[in-house]
Amino acid sequence: MPFEIDREYSWLHDIHEVYGGGRQSGISPSSAYPFIFIFTGQTGETYGYEDGWSEQEGVYLYSGEGQAGDMEFTRGNRAIRNHVSDGKQLLLFRALGKRKPVRFMGEFICASYDFGTGPDREGNARRTIRFHLVPVEGAVVPVESHNVEDIQQLTLSIDELRKRALRASTSSSNDNWRIAKTVQRIRSNDIRAYVLRRAGGICELTGDPAPFRTQAGGPYLEVHHIHRLSDGGLDHPRAPVFNSTVTVVHKKTPRRVSIL
Repeated sequence: MPFEIDREYSWLHDIHEVYGGGRQSGISPSSAYPFIFIFTGQTGETYGYEDGWSEQEGVYLYSGEGQAGDMEFTRGNRAIRNHVSDGKQLLLFRALGKRKPVRFMGEFICASYDFGTGPDREGNARRTIRFHLVPVEGAVVPVESHNVEDIQQLTLSIDELRKRALRASTSSSNDNWRIAKTVQRIRSNDIRAYVLRRAGGICELTGDPAPFRTQAGGPYLEVHHIHRLSDGGLDHPRAPVFNSTVTVVHKKTPRRVSIL
């Protein structure tokens, strides 16, 4: 992760000139790096944007882009919705004012989104999109746990688990943003269940059997990432045409493997 939380950066020199991305939008995907830069600030309120934390639930509500007419899932809005399946990290910055630096708020995962109504730049009512962002450190799912969901997933075929994992890699609409963390946990668990089933008790790095059994009687394997979630990694399998950033190892350094 090239940025530190709460540190200030020059939007032009530290972000755009180094990583690329559009200069005219608050949602700026990089074509050369796995980053989507998103910016929040008070100026957005002019166009009906109201971003902010829900302190109790720990979810950041972020308005989509589009100044006139209904907001659509094009350009930046689509990039946020599909950032996991596209293998992009979502990096949030707060704008401190015109010609001032931006402050890095951290990496987030888009757990879900909802629709609302609000004025556009001409004062006309239109449909708006609001994303429910969860900090990466709050989205970690303990890989050693064996809960009710794990037991239920034991009865599913690997094809069904794979379908669930792929669905989990793209955020979906949910009117209740208060459960965004729960939604993200379920999505991560679906991915983890598929990867563990795919491994079949064998370490995907070394080819060795799991070193011991869990209390539930299954093989003990840990789902790792090329980058851990706490280091900015994404907990997902990408679409089949890409390589997965998820693999199963036991206490080893992960490598890139194919979801197929």
